[in-house]
Amino acid sequence: MFQTTKPRSRLGSAIYISELIYHNSVRAVRKTHGNAFMALFMNMLQTVIFVLAFYFMFQILGMRSTAIRGDFMIYIMTGVFLYMTHTKTLGAVVSSEGPASPMMQHAPMNTAIAIASAMLSTLYIQILSLVVILFVYDVAFNPFVMQEIHDPIGCLAMILLAWFSGAAIGMLLLAAKPWFPTPVQIVSTVYQRANMIASGKMFVANSLPPHMLAMFSWNPLFHTIDQSRGHAFVDYNPRNSDWEYALYLSLILIMIGLMGEFYTRKHASASWSARR
Repeated sequence: MFQTTKPRSRLGSAIYISELIYHNSVRAVRKTHGNAFMALFMNMLQTVIFVLAFYFMFQILGMRSTAIRGDFMIYIMTGVFLYMTHTKTLGAVVSSEGPASPMMQHAPMNTAIAIASAMLSTLYIQILSLVVILFVYDVAFNPFVMQEIHDPIGCLAMILLAWFSGAAIGMLLLAAKPWFPTPVQIVSTVYQRANMIASGKMFVANSLPPHMLAMFSWNPLFHTIDQSRGHAFVDYNPRNSDWEYALYLSLILIMIGLMGEFYTRKHASASWSARR
């Protein structure tokens, strides 16, 4: 109340907002544990367990023959990492602080900073997990794994697209969450569980017949995973997926989500959830 604010230049405002996003991202990463190293380790451990679980599942069920010719671990990681990045980002955005959150009582804080922090903290964890797992795999098991990846830049671009599409769908659900909290929670959970199969991480799009391809082609994650394998393997040319579909759909969804979040922010009240 007795604080005076000085006008900032555009550059000063950008630096100030970036600093707020940085500190809130650190808070989002560290909130799982008081120790910073343990917080990172616990976030990374889930991704490591997921990769190992799918590796042994493919081995036990004899599904390794359905994979693309090349390094089998890269085949698994191109599916698991994009799936984890997509679903984790969606969950983080949906769970971010809304307009009625106590965090919004602090003057510099707003929902845009909370959403950006949730997105960036998830991306940081997933990229760090990817680097650590690839480093361990390169040192301990396959010293030439990086040479076997046909287009690393293309694979990284598909990870970013999976991250962006997860954030776009999360924005759409976040805008509807104050109005329909229970249905949104159900839809978010069902979508994340359905993507265990619908993401296509256990098979390649080129092997699907047309009637089955129609069941998966609606999913932007399905397209990014298949395109990622096209960049990772020189012998695989994805002809039944399109990264442009995932990009354009994500742009449409995030614009609808931003408009919905702006409208919700103007009308949301802490009293909405008082009886729940």
